Amino acid sequence: MSQASFPNLFSPITLGSLALRNRIVSTGHETHLNEKGRIGDRMIAYHEARARGGAGLIVVEVALVHPSAVFVADPIRVDTDDCIPGYRRLAEVVKGHGSGLIAQLFHPGREMLASEDGTAPVSYSASATPNERFHVMPRPMTPEMIAEVIASYGAAARRMQEAGLDGVEIVASHGYLPAQFLNGQVNRREDAYGGSLENRTRFIREIAAAIRAETGAGFAVGLRLSGDERSHEGLEADEILDACELIAAEGTLDYLSVVAGSSATLAGSVHIAPPMYEAAGYTAPLGQAIRERTGLATIVTGRINQPQEAEKIIANGQADMCGMTRAMICDPEAGNKAQEGRAEDIRACIGCNQACIGHFHDGYPISCIQNPVSGRELQLGTPSLAAAKRRVMVIGGGPGGMKAAAVAAERGHEVALFEQEAQLGGQARLAQLLPHRAEFGGIITNLTREMELAGVDIRTGTAVDDGVIRDYGPDAVIIATGAAPRWPEFEGRGEAHTVDAWQVLQGQADIGKSVLVADWRADWVGMGVAELLAQNGHHVRLAVNGYMPGQTIQMYVRDAGIGRLHSLGVEVLPYMRLFGADEDSVYLQHIMSNEAVICEGVDTLVLCQGHVPRNSVEEMVRGLGLEHHLAGDCVAPRTAEEAVLEGLRAGRRV
Repeated sequence: MSQASFPNLFSPITLGSLALRNRIVSTGHETHLNEKGRIGDRMIAYHEARARGGAGLIVVEVALVHPSAVFVADPIRVDTDDCIPGYRRLAEVVKGHGSGLIAQLFHPGREMLASEDGTAPVSYSASATPNERFHVMPRPMTPEMIAEVIASYGAAARRMQEAGLDGVEIVASHGYLPAQFLNGQVNRREDAYGGSLENRTRFIREIAAAIRAETGAGFAVGLRLSGDERSHEGLEADEILDACELIAAEGTLDYLSVVAGSSATLAGSVHIAPPMYEAAGYTAPLGQAIRERTGLATIVTGRINQPQEAEKIIANGQADMCGMTRAMICDPEAGNKAQEGRAEDIRACIGCNQACIGHFHDGYPISCIQNPVSGRELQLGTPSLAAAKRRVMVIGGGPGGMKAAAVAAERGHEVALFEQEAQLGGQARLAQLLPHRAEFGGIITNLTREMELAGVDIRTGTAVDDGVIRDYGPDAVIIATGAAPRWPEFEGRGEAHTVDAWQVLQGQADIGKSVLVADWRADWVGMGVAELLAQNGHHVRLAVNGYMPGQTIQMYVRDAGIGRLHSLGVEVLPYMRLFGADEDSVYLQHIMSNEAVICEGVDTLVLCQGHVPRNSVEEMVRGLGLEHHLAGDCVAPRTAEEAVLEGLRAGRRV
């Protein structure tokens, strides 16, 4: 497929006076790449990669327009002229690659995630209506403060135009301050900013007017909003449509950017970065309804991770442009590849949320489990060709070994990958068997394609011994042999009917009616196995060695999973360690009180107790005295993210 295969996606479009080369948008998203509240080299390199890779429009992440808008530690601020030099440098680089550049202007209102110094700041909103997710009680804004904040949006827009940007986007999505004024269940005011829909849209309308008054002709102004907040007491689609019609009638906006969800509730927040269980492009109908009601150019964002999906949405009139943000975190070159007829070479996002939004929530710079260069452009960049061609043997065909093989071959080495199983993928093959995790198998497809393009000699169904190694005669060996299920010692291990998660997923276990899942890792494995067994009609108890299921995984994935477990009737036992078992009971111990917890009537104990590294090949290679490098779970059992990163580094070291 080439550009001709995506005629709508690669057709130009104009937002106001802003002419764009195509319909691909990298929408605003937190990167944690700012430097003490300013845009510096790391963030510029990150966005440059996406502009160079073919994005038509790049929208820079939220920036605070007013001192009261702090919502995380060390946010980007545009409330003084100090921000202009950083944005100017970014604009020169991004626009130099042919992309448009727009900045998000932001005030969270009551949606306070953290603070700058550990103390809880005062939050402000339309009214003293608390949110559910962060348990924040805001202070109602006075009329004087409202006027000041509105003016601050205009001043911030002026700074962005002075810095050379093409426009700004008012963030009224996900229950943030403008949406709090819009929502009649949050906004209880009795003045000109509350009550009727006209009054509740006044805050947004006056912000847009202030921006227009402060900026010159040709400067694009957009509004990002949730087409449906999908939350308890959230704005619903019909209300949003009526509000959009009122706001659009003012003539101050050039486009609307449509998403779903709300930061105010756990259920709504899942849609901020929807996990893989949401259908591709599921927000498109919301965008279509708003586009038809307002007549404004519309961007739609939500699980659009392939050009085929974006082309269909635009062709069907559901949007004018598509936000493909995580798609370009995973593969910054996605636009170029699609335009050049290489769509099958795109490294497709699998919606795992682990290193993109997951890193942000943990306070780390953005990345991608499939593409460790994302967010590390300055450190990792583009590898150089090897000084001399070498014969490299990679042992293990999981994500770590596959990435190592692809990278080593890209650098010019002769590379062969040996995998003892008939199929590549390692534990990713098991992960895709869990409920709502099928798309995780995409990492296998993507890495296989990377190896094919690099010219790796792939040898599956080949167990490696010293004879195989000697026959191949490698100059260097990369070991990525993974891990095996951990079976801890516990009393009665030989008496109870005990199986592990791998046996369950591979259909190698006879599971009884009543099951207890002993989850030591508190990750997606224990949750997923419990959900799978409950779906299949088993009575399931999930004993977690932590304070909740999924404690160690990204919160949107975890929270949605906990909801499904509840709906399936899974009994969750937090703070539990496995102590012992017999023919019909499992004995647990509360990890804080050390008191016994006895679960009777258990037919099968399922172990989700983490993994132990497979090191026999490493010992063999050491014995042969060969240069060798390790990657992934054979070093220490962790996740696919670490395996791929270490595989990349190993491929660059040989």
